[in-house]
Amino acid sequence: RGGHFRPVVSRRLQMVSFILKRLAQSLLVMAIVSAVSFSLFNFVGDPVNNMVGQDATREQRVEIRQQLGLDDPILTQYVRFIGNMTKGEFGLSYRIKRPVDDLILERLPATIELVFVSAIISLFFGIVLGIYTGIKRNSWVSRVILSTSLAGVSLPTFVIGIGLIYVFAVHLRWLPSSGRGGTIDLGWWKTSLLTVDGWRAIILPSITLSLFQLTLILRLVRAEMLEVMRTDFIKFARARGLSEKAINFRHALRNTLVPVITIIGLNIGGLIAFSVVTETVFQWPGTGLMFIQAVGFVDVPIMAAYLVFVALLFVIINLVVDILYFVIDPRIRLGG
Repeated sequence: RGGHFRPVVSRRLQMVSFILKRLAQSLLVMAIVSAVSFSLFNFVGDPVNNMVGQDATREQRVEIRQQLGLDDPILTQYVRFIGNMTKGEFGLSYRIKRPVDDLILERLPATIELVFVSAIISLFFGIVLGIYTGIKRNSWVSRVILSTSLAGVSLPTFVIGIGLIYVFAVHLRWLPSSGRGGTIDLGWWKTSLLTVDGWRAIILPSITLSLFQLTLILRLVRAEMLEVMRTDFIKFARARGLSEKAINFRHALRNTLVPVITIIGLNIGGLIAFSVVTETVFQWPGTGLMFIQAVGFVDVPIMAAYLVFVALLFVIINLVVDILYFVIDPRIRLGG
């Protein structure tokens, strides 16, 4: 009984130590990102000029600088910025004159829904096609799939988006070329996934956003399947007379999906990051389009908030993936 208790405690201590180390690394990353975001306020133009223009009097400029605390020491400004950041406050937009956190919350549903649909497309088709091309690696269908998938890696996102717009929106006129379509206000969320217009509008941008990640997942799953199929335990399973279906899906697939967990986590973070280009091409009213518009107007509060927001999502996703890796893969526990 005592011998069984000690390994359990040891595993729990390893788990706690592992999580604490990852949390420390995550906090370090967010500290660096916050410093970069704060530097935008001091090195990207004068915020007073962006807020009042060139015709403001000197007294008005001095008053605004005092209200914003721009005359305080840099360290004081940075501590205040960190405090506001932990509360989700990034000040007023220079262009729209509204709180940045309100603007992000208004645009966030559009981005999350676009990323959600794109993630489903990339994960489903990436895993299914990866398994098929790994099992039927010599068939002509697999060769066609692999050749076609090169377009997802080779072509830039904006080229794919413009091509889809030309074919399905301009030439065939099946789908809209821009906008989000009709939405339904649920009170706490404005969704376009409950309307026909919303689904018609999200098809082209979600396909555009998912192609690159789909190709990566497809090729990773295929490579892992080919590697697993050559291992000794698969040969032993065949020698026992197990069916090909049982070998492929009960044994090979389970071992294949372990490294795919990392790609799935990075896939979601990558979709959020790459949504900037897709939202710009399709004029999708999400946070990515808001960021591009903020860059054009040098709207520093929005730029800083978006940078912190994306970094936080990546940190959370990587932390969850690391913990799942620790739970699933015993080699991490044994190797410390």
